[in-house]
Amino acid sequence: MPDFVRQIAEPILALKGDGIPVSKLSPDGIVPVGTTQYEKRAVAINIPIWDNGKCIQCCQCSMVCPHASIRAYWAKEEETKDAPISFTTKEAVGGDTLKNMRFRIQVFPEDCQGCGSCANVCPVDALSMQPLKENCGKEKLNLDYAQKHIRQKEGYLPRNTVKGSQMYQPLFEFSGACAGCGETPYVKLITQLFGERMIIANATGCSSIYGASMPSMPYTTNGEHHGPAWGNSLFEDAGEYGYGIHIAIKHRRNRLKAMVGNLLNQDAVSEEIKSALAEWEKAENEGNPSSDAGKKISELLKEEDAEGPLKELSELADLLVKKSVWIVGGDGWAYDIGFGGLDHVLASGENINVLVLDTECYSNTGGQTSKATPLGAVAKFASSGKRTNKKELGRMMMTYGNVYVASIAMGANKQQTIDAISEAEAFDGPSVVIAYSPCINHGIRKGMGTSMEEEHHAVACGYWPLYRYNPKLAEAGKNPLTVDYKQPDGTMPAFLSGEDRYAYLSAILPNDAKVLNTALQKECDSEYRTLARESSLL
Repeated sequence: MPDFVRQIAEPILALKGDGIPVSKLSPDGIVPVGTTQYEKRAVAINIPIWDNGKCIQCCQCSMVCPHASIRAYWAKEEETKDAPISFTTKEAVGGDTLKNMRFRIQVFPEDCQGCGSCANVCPVDALSMQPLKENCGKEKLNLDYAQKHIRQKEGYLPRNTVKGSQMYQPLFEFSGACAGCGETPYVKLITQLFGERMIIANATGCSSIYGASMPSMPYTTNGEHHGPAWGNSLFEDAGEYGYGIHIAIKHRRNRLKAMVGNLLNQDAVSEEIKSALAEWEKAENEGNPSSDAGKKISELLKEEDAEGPLKELSELADLLVKKSVWIVGGDGWAYDIGFGGLDHVLASGENINVLVLDTECYSNTGGQTSKATPLGAVAKFASSGKRTNKKELGRMMMTYGNVYVASIAMGANKQQTIDAISEAEAFDGPSVVIAYSPCINHGIRKGMGTSMEEEHHAVACGYWPLYRYNPKLAEAGKNPLTVDYKQPDGTMPAFLSGEDRYAYLSAILPNDAKVLNTALQKECDSEYRTLARESSLL
């Protein structure tokens, strides 16, 4: 184990933190990432066991897992030759790219929370929840083999697809979030899409508690030791905090760009380096291309006796790859206490990304009502049902005309979720992605293991909209608004009765509930018609 885990993390987790000498702590407040992998809580009663005969290799189970504790593995034949008997695999499906490979779904038995979200989302019942006590030893052996002998198969399929994204290591794993959490699958997915170049400014709330609850740090690094850099300031200023990070990087990269332009005109610089610098100049604002060009430059600088401008360039080499700056927070921050900062950032025109994890209440502090709480929902400070409509954050931000805006729900449409996040990150300007995140405070009567099913139902009945507003399309003469869900199917009453936050009001104030629920239905139906009309669907 690393010294930090042995000398600091373990004593804190054993409630012996008072005995840690101050000299062991970093004076700048920076702590290492990836410590949750050493905790091995083993708190699940049942864990998912894979049936390779039924599996269709869709990888939905891996994508929706809130704790990154079930993953897909692709192995070459030679990587499985010494595997335990229990390490079953099947021929990988995926065309010539995956030819002669084997496939396996592997659980992390001691890190699983036992929510069953993976088993519930599987379309062919290839996962069954079975007792941890009976399966832990076997699955620990299988996991140990997978981690030691099977190399990550990144890039074999397009990264911005469900299956392709799951070929990338989650750089957010084993957090302390609730079992079945609706927020963490989005955070984990973003790290699989571009986590090796991410910088996160996190608002205080659930996402900051499970994101960095000292000494448990779920953000981690890949095989090249790259991963998200994470920071938290105050609840109310996450927007300003992330904006400052972005501006600092922007100015440093502008200096780097000027330096590259200068070096391209110097005779003393070799043609090989000039060629690499020219390649980078074309790709500086693109994620993977800037990373590839940056690696080439860094390797060439190592071979040179770098002095003068080349030495200064090598000192700025960390900026060769385009950074992906994200401001992450819940609806209490985005809709309420931090809205002024959020609005300032999105109105700035700067290339910065925002992820709003919308639980429709202040989840971290007990489920108080927020401006994201819908009409009729029961929450703390709205015990007789909220009497005003939900704030239309997405449609408000569309009015700027130069902000990328998306509303997503992973359980309803996984590819739309990936498309929205990918488009937001690629958009040269401000972007905000609003993600529907079922929460334990909703009182889902089927249990939190069905959070993905709840997201699907919410979209089908029109409760939660799916759309993408991309100003780039308007520049090309196209309609910038794409609506990604269908006309509400009329099952709103069934959806509302399946959550305590609505069903409770029906029990204590049935007449009020009827009026409010009817008004909510009309509001949601009206929203669909408005979005559909604006997107030219109607």
